[in-house]
Amino acid sequence: MSVDRSHGGCAVNIWMMGQMLIESGHRSTRFRGGMQGALLAVLISAQGQVMPFGTLSEELWGGRQPDGMENALQAHASRLRRKLRALEPERAEARLVARAGGYRLDLDGAATDAITFASEVAAVQADPGLPPAVVSQRLRAVLSLWRGQVFGGAPVGMIAQAWAARLSAVRIAALEMLFDNELKLGLHSAIVPELSALVRSEALNERWCEQLMVALYRSGRQAEALGVYQRMRQQMIEELGVDPSPMLRNHERAILAHDDGLLIHGDHRLLRAVAR
Repeated sequence: MSVDRSHGGCAVNIWMMGQMLIESGHRSTRFRGGMQGALLAVLISAQGQVMPFGTLSEELWGGRQPDGMENALQAHASRLRRKLRALEPERAEARLVARAGGYRLDLDGAATDAITFASEVAAVQADPGLPPAVVSQRLRAVLSLWRGQVFGGAPVGMIAQAWAARLSAVRIAALEMLFDNELKLGLHSAIVPELSALVRSEALNERWCEQLMVALYRSGRQAEALGVYQRMRQQMIEELGVDPSPMLRNHERAILAHDDGLLIHGDHRLLRAVAR
């Protein structure tokens, strides 16, 4: 499947990363939260499987289920079905279908950015023989689908939150793999700005810190590389009460010792397993 903005020309494009938007031809509907947004989020998270009424009720209302919950759920489902139907008036069957004991969102002929994203990252990870340039190209393409928080940051239930967290973990793993391969390609100077922004803005991530240290060192900026380590160490002590891992400390020592593993086109990953 293509990972470009058109999702390979599918009949319907479903965007969940950065916003909740469904497009079909020249028609589109945006969801900014509320009950219909929460319902759409959990149905998308199910990836075409039936979600039982009780599960959907818990997603929408938690422990504060209203009187006549089934009628209320049916009303929200009917409104969502009408919005989806308006996007594809020529489609014979409704996308949101009732099944025994629950609802299912039919994704046949639709492309969902989040599902495409996770599938393509998994495919790259499953092929260790790919050349670094191919890994870089494919991961750059799929990472372009990530346009912000899953579900646009809208309030969703626990199942949808868990799916969003898994997608965030996939993104982190993809970025780590991307930078390892771009360091192999000698693109250290090019990735410094991106890594610097990630280390500043995201949750504590030692791998990105390590990769930034290597990229700076290879760019002739040894003092800045050591400064990155010191800032990470201070932040970890203040926020977690722990020192950096042996892996990160290995890289600090390697920089101070001008280790051959840090040379351009060298394999700095070997330092992750070296006990020092």
